[in-house]
Amino acid sequence: MTLLDVQNLWVKFPTRQGIFDAVRGVSFTLGKERLGIVGESGSGKSMTGRAILRLIRPPGIVEADYIRLEGTNLLDLTEKQMRAVRGQRISMVMQDPKFSLNPVMRIGDQIMEAYLLHNRAGRADARKKSLEMLEAVSIRDAERVMRAYPHEMSGGMGQRIMIAMMLIPDPKILIADEPTSALDVSVQRQVLDIMDALVKERGMGLIFISHDLNLVAEFCDRVLIMYAGRIVEVCDADRLHDAKHPYTRGLLNSLPRLDHPRDRLEVLQRDPAWSDAPSVGTQE
Repeated sequence: MTLLDVQNLWVKFPTRQGIFDAVRGVSFTLGKERLGIVGESGSGKSMTGRAILRLIRPPGIVEADYIRLEGTNLLDLTEKQMRAVRGQRISMVMQDPKFSLNPVMRIGDQIMEAYLLHNRAGRADARKKSLEMLEAVSIRDAERVMRAYPHEMSGGMGQRIMIAMMLIPDPKILIADEPTSALDVSVQRQVLDIMDALVKERGMGLIFISHDLNLVAEFCDRVLIMYAGRIVEVCDADRLHDAKHPYTRGLLNSLPRLDHPRDRLEVLQRDPAWSDAPSVGTQE
């Protein structure tokens, strides 16, 4: 079942030197799966996620043949209609919770607000749901966390709180923009396990944006590799290390490996032709 269908997505920004294309003709589908989007900084990963939710503000320009969420073209919706989509049908976990959580609001109030915004319910019901959601993301002593402020939480706790807040409206799709980049390895694994369990239990689609190829290969079902705003390769996650495109091979070869020690890591040699060549692999 296809939850999201993106066709020929472009994100453009006018500059003094002309139009800069941040995302260039990206097309993909998302079902009830974990879809990874990887690439270097500036490759267009986060812009793609934000464009789906129409979070690119003027003078940025978003163009596409269509962005269909269960058959509805999001480009045809008004801004008021999009506010009903954001959170309720598609949620996005930003990269750093410290910049996403309101520093002067208690955590409980912020989670309850996310629930009340999309549900006709009282505060007592919202509080109960918030406590249940905090427990679902493996936060102990949820009552204490509800009363706390964001600065009192560690990075791992903050990220779990953000996941709880984004999942409490019960969306169909979760976009996670490098949700584990600021976490240590042990906490990173806990957060991924939580996201994996919630996605499977709820039958959701997950777009997992990352620069960590090994993490994506282990965690996701399918991977899109982006370079200079384009998708240059699509492959199954468990076959990522057998990728064929020279850019993907260059990224993989530049990573240190314990099972393959080398005196010197390879430096990625970029080819301008990669920006215009057709992608490798299938889009389905």
